[in-house]
Amino acid sequence: MTAITIAKKSSDPTQDVVLYAQFANRHGLIAGATGTGKTVTLKVLAESFSRIGVPVFLADAKGDVSSIAKAGSSNPKFEARIQSLGIASIDFAASPVTFWDLFGEQGHPIRTTITEVGPLLLAQMLNLNDTQQGVLSAVFRVADDQGLLLIDFKDLKAMLSYVSENAGELKAEYGNLSPASLGAIQRNLLALGDQGGEQFFGEPSLDILDFIQTDANGHGYINLLAADKLMNTPKLYATFLLWMLSELFEKLPEVGDLDKPKLVFFFDEAHLLFNNASPTLQEKIQQVVRLIRSKGVGIYFISQSPLDIPEDVLGQLGNRVQHALRAFTPKDQKAVKTAADTFRANPEFKVDAAITELAIGEALISCLDEKGTPQIVERALIMPPYSSFDAISSAERQALMQQSLVAGVYEQAVDRDSAYEMLQRKVIENTEQRQREAEATAQAKQDELLAKQNAKQQEVLERQQAKEQERLLKEQQKEVERQARERAKMTQDIVGTFAKSAARSLGGSSGQKLVRGILGSLFGKR
Repeated sequence: MTAITIAKKSSDPTQDVVLYAQFANRHGLIAGATGTGKTVTLKVLAESFSRIGVPVFLADAKGDVSSIAKAGSSNPKFEARIQSLGIASIDFAASPVTFWDLFGEQGHPIRTTITEVGPLLLAQMLNLNDTQQGVLSAVFRVADDQGLLLIDFKDLKAMLSYVSENAGELKAEYGNLSPASLGAIQRNLLALGDQGGEQFFGEPSLDILDFIQTDANGHGYINLLAADKLMNTPKLYATFLLWMLSELFEKLPEVGDLDKPKLVFFFDEAHLLFNNASPTLQEKIQQVVRLIRSKGVGIYFISQSPLDIPEDVLGQLGNRVQHALRAFTPKDQKAVKTAADTFRANPEFKVDAAITELAIGEALISCLDEKGTPQIVERALIMPPYSSFDAISSAERQALMQQSLVAGVYEQAVDRDSAYEMLQRKVIENTEQRQREAEATAQAKQDELLAKQNAKQQEVLERQQAKEQERLLKEQQKEVERQARERAKMTQDIVGTFAKSAARSLGGSSGQKLVRGILGSLFGKR
């Protein structure tokens, strides 16, 4: 069974205080007041895990942990320290390090998509209340149902605008999507963007398995996150680390108990994770901590006081390093008592008193023994690190980044077709459709007007034709009547002429005779 020497007993430096690698996935706690030596303990543990082939992830909150990538050197103070531990010398060496940075300035950029983070963690980042979180979950559901990929900030902004504009139509299926809640989400999203959160969302998305790498010597890579700037936005920092834990939990297979962990994850400033977390999120965190050990991952929380960790989580931490605490206030005294109560008592000293007496670089340590049982607490001096105490320079950092296994993989952002582009096309298509409908309506109205005009013109033409026909008929009738009159007149004239002619003829003898014959005796005797 591989044992990692992390300290020497204060009362007898010849005796090692060890952490067994087989039980390193039972999680742990490093606690203590500021300036008591937590950072050195963190470096010693990280280096020790790396040397046995276990990759490590840790956040560099102050910028001083980057020295782990640089071999240490001796000085009088250091020599005095190793002599007090009964160590002849230290083989100084640098650890293999991969630098990461959410902002892409001091390390390879880390990105993920809005969809991968999900509504629960995003609500924590945005500090939403329960109602607003419910609305955000509905927005994600709408996006999923309509095949709209939420990748970056502009995708989520576009989706919120879309839901806001169509809330009435979506209400029947997704419930009441309150304009007030949607507005609050949009405002908080803008605030998160101003704090730098916008750079976190995008592609290429981090492959969490890139954390699990070893070098040519079989040493595990220490994945160092530059967190000095990130700590200015504690919500983003805590939720980002929690997202990485959830990614590890989802992607790693069940492996049970191994001879050593697949990855050790150090969660610095752990109190930020639990401060103001919703009950739902608290439950999820406890579930991840409880189950992720079966994936071969050990989680080590670093904080000032054990009180920063909820009891349900604290009870799952099998390996503990407690540096000095101060007991000036009732809250401090409660923290000391809580820390003392979490250890298996040692008859050689009083734990609660020892916690306040510890020197810098000294700690109370209790790890699981060969059978997985908590050992009695030991007062011990932390081993010195193999690496330097001086932070590396920017030039050294850049040189290491260029030699990294992931150099060039994440540097160039990719903006593929997603919700923003899809909704933009939908807006354009809707605009074009409305334009086509408006044009069709206008054309229909124009056709209707033209038809009416044509009908009216036809009606006028028909009336004109009818009048013309009537006029022609009247003229024809008049012509017929005129012709009839002319014929009548002609007949009359002919008759009159004939009569005249006859009268003239009767004026002769034959006429006389005829007159006589007709009139009889009147003219007969003339």
